[in-house]
Amino acid sequence: MAALLTNVGITKLIAALFGDSHTAPLFVAWGTGTTAEAVTNTALETAASEDRTSGTKTKVTTNTTDDTYQLVGSITSTGTKTISEAGLFDASTAGSMYVRGTFTGIALATSDAIEFTVQIVLDQAA
Repeated sequence: MAALLTNVGITKLIAALFGDSHTAPLFVAWGTGTTAEAVTNTALETAASEDRTSGTKTKVTTNTTDDTYQLVGSITSTGTKTISEAGLFDASTAGSMYVRGTFTGIALATSDAIEFTVQIVLDQAA
């Protein structure tokens, strides 16, 4: 049986991420790991010492009205390090990781910050 996520389904799923009865992914964390992301990842490869940061969530339109969950969060370095991975979590400690990404390392000094924008797009055309 072929299945297709409808536009209404997309909007409802994004709305569920904003609902009070659901623990939405609100926390950004970073690390120094470099192994490529995989669907089986449950944590960052090498989490850095800084605490996860609560971000600001919004609904964004990518292709269909309100088809994207977006979280923007900033983390400030407490020391010299090279950040090369980030994740989106539903708790300030432990919890579930919804998204993990790796990227070319960004060298930071103490008090340097990175602002991450994470988008989860639920759309057939994305």
